Amino acid sequence: MPGSEKRNGHELDDGARGASRPPVTPATPAETLSAMDHLIATSMVAQQEMAQRLGLNVSDLTCFGYVLGAGEDLLTAGDLASRLHVTTGAMTGIVNRLERAGYVARRPDPADRRRVRIAALPAATARVTSLYGPYYARLTEQFDGYSPAEIAVLHDWFTRTGKLMTDYLDEVRQNPGL
Repeated sequence: MPGSEKRNGHELDDGARGASRPPVTPATPAETLSAMDHLIATSMVAQQEMAQRLGLNVSDLTCFGYVLGAGEDLLTAGDLASRLHVTTGAMTGIVNRLERAGYVARRPDPADRRRVRIAALPAATARVTSLYGPYYARLTEQFDGYSPAEIAVLHDWFTRTGKLMTDYLDEVRQNPGL
């Protein structure tokens, strides 16, 4: 069909590509991995700058991100330690810093009074949202140039790659000789 392209097994017409997206150029897996490496490096630098702007270090900001992501299903310090791959002692220090900085509060666990759950404070949530919100709005707009099938492929790739990365990190941690 004139004016269409085929990608990932799906034929797209020019309208499905979205007016705001430039034409897609073919890329090899090596070129794509290079682009991914650049994205990861840029994200790491951005995370450091965002953390600094918020008065946090990267580990504390990452922890706060997990707290925000949990929403109303509050996490325990042990849950957070597992996600950040730190000891419970190190997690206590992170939670203490976040609490002193006004980002989180400890809440009693209704099911087990020996445990506490970590809750984001509204003012801190607003600070982080005001900083990250415009970026996430731009990312969301960028999806407008992709078809639902393409977004599904992106989601699949990110999900599978996240698992691959987690599995590989576990392997590296268990094999100090790597």
